[in-house]
Amino acid sequence: MLTTDDHRRDSAGLRYVYPVISRRAGGVSIGINLNVNNACNWACLYCQVDNLTRGGPPPVDLDRLERELDGFLDAAIHGDFMAREVPPEARRLMDVAFSGNGEPTSAPEFTAAVERVGTVLDRHGLSGKLIVRLITNGSLLHRPEVADGIRRIGELGGEVWFKLDRAQADDIAEINGVPLAPERAAASLARCATLAPTWVQTCWFALDGREPEAAARAAYCALLAPLAGQLAGIHLYGLARPSLQPAALRLTRLPAERLKAFAEEVKEKTGIRVLVSP
Repeated sequence: MLTTDDHRRDSAGLRYVYPVISRRAGGVSIGINLNVNNACNWACLYCQVDNLTRGGPPPVDLDRLERELDGFLDAAIHGDFMAREVPPEARRLMDVAFSGNGEPTSAPEFTAAVERVGTVLDRHGLSGKLIVRLITNGSLLHRPEVADGIRRIGELGGEVWFKLDRAQADDIAEINGVPLAPERAAASLARCATLAPTWVQTCWFALDGREPEAAARAAYCALLAPLAGQLAGIHLYGLARPSLQPAALRLTRLPAERLKAFAEEVKEKTGIRVLVSP
């Protein structure tokens, strides 16, 4: 059966569609993997994608994507998939999530894929009932077509989970593998929040045995505080599954109480609600 530790992209034997039990979503998340070649424009130290490479995805077969999602929903709703593959406590469909093995918005077909998902949900009577989520690093929001896709997610009643692991340039470069100015990340986050309800998602862990220091925590709070009225909240989570990157041995999972302590600090300094998944 599926577990929260099993996020294999081929678990259903499909190319683009894969089910996982998501601890943050609270049940079965239907993943949409547009980056089937394991290519991403970021290279996060904690990434669980094997053989991760830099780059973008190959062309997306939108007809196949639609067929796969259609068939999977039919199996989950009318077939025995839930009874056969999902533990009783997680037998509920929570979302359709654009996530996968790279940055979803790097696919030129991203907006069209969002439309196809909307069509399938409507066909199954799930529009407005099964939420559409985008899990993104937000790096391509300057592209009009990406903004259009996120706007469409908002129109479908969906939401965005926007990656922000740290808020100092040196930390971002080390953890996410990209040269990114914090003010640019903040601007992209603010832009995203105007297009669809937006959560920040932050992976918090020790690096080389050291928990993020006070300066890193302060910078994180300072970046987010001006956006408090625009954001739906923050998902603060720890290392649930091992990294498959070369830096894996440098990473250490923090105790739940340390994540909860940081969550309280964030709430106190920003006024933003924080959900914790140790």
